[in-house]
Amino acid sequence: MITEQRRLGTGFGAHSTADDVLTGIDLTGTTALVTGGYSGLGLETTRALVRAGAHVIVPARRPDTADAALRGLPGTEVQALDLADPDSVRVFAERFLESGRSLGILINGAGVMACPETRVGPGWEAHFGVNHLGHFALVQRLRPAFAPGARVVAVASSGHFLSDIRWADPHFRTGYDRWLAYAQSKTANALFALHLDRIGAGQGPHAFAVHPGSILTPLQRHIPRDEWLAHGWVSADGTPADGFKSPQQGAATAVWAATSPLLDGRGSAYCQDCDIAEPATGDDMLIGGVKPWAVDPEAAARLWDLSCELTGLSAF
Repeated sequence: MITEQRRLGTGFGAHSTADDVLTGIDLTGTTALVTGGYSGLGLETTRALVRAGAHVIVPARRPDTADAALRGLPGTEVQALDLADPDSVRVFAERFLESGRSLGILINGAGVMACPETRVGPGWEAHFGVNHLGHFALVQRLRPAFAPGARVVAVASSGHFLSDIRWADPHFRTGYDRWLAYAQSKTANALFALHLDRIGAGQGPHAFAVHPGSILTPLQRHIPRDEWLAHGWVSADGTPADGFKSPQQGAATAVWAATSPLLDGRGSAYCQDCDIAEPATGDDMLIGGVKPWAVDPEAAARLWDLSCELTGLSAF
């Protein structure tokens, strides 16, 4: 069953932090995995989950950098993983399965934004390859480890407003556009969560997509500062524009989706501001909401089949 995109009235909102939404929630004994969990929103997500009692595994393309970022934070461990490399995903997953541990939370938070044209894996466009296909393969391979009631959270974005899936050319073989490439990958994140929840009905994991809000983090490293000004993200003195969140606020919706009892029985929802998002009625990304192409079950099933074909992994 697909959850209706209608706000629940959770009592939380755009200004809530990850710690706020975890108040009263005890994650002792829960193993969580947070990709990108050592930088930006991911680091705040890791910190909040640890404070709630979870043990957090942080996969990292640069393990030394992750170790330094997490130094002094108990309840964390770093393991090598490059989402752009299918063999690295396979090795990571095999090692995890061999450990015999069960996984209660998986937050797919790592990603790239508006990067120069880059090919990864067997020639995939980098946004589609890292933001979507790498996470798709990771979840596929880790499925035997999910505990009953486990949740998978795909960190999407209102960037999905700019593009549906480019079915005829998902890898931008012609006419590369860095913003459309990013946008397509965020639509893919939402569709991935929708179909993962549908096929896991009754067995799990349950899955959600989230828009964290507009936040300035290392994700924007490929975007020159003069573009930040041109887009209106910051003022001349570098102050974030009205409507932008702090990293602690930006981490809140993913943490809420991973843990809130209000979402029991409401898998597949696209969320923002610590609630289920309403359908978008305009194109203002700061207002957000979700476009119809990002919650289309037929498109989600089609993307799943394409992703299986591209990664060489079978459907389950």
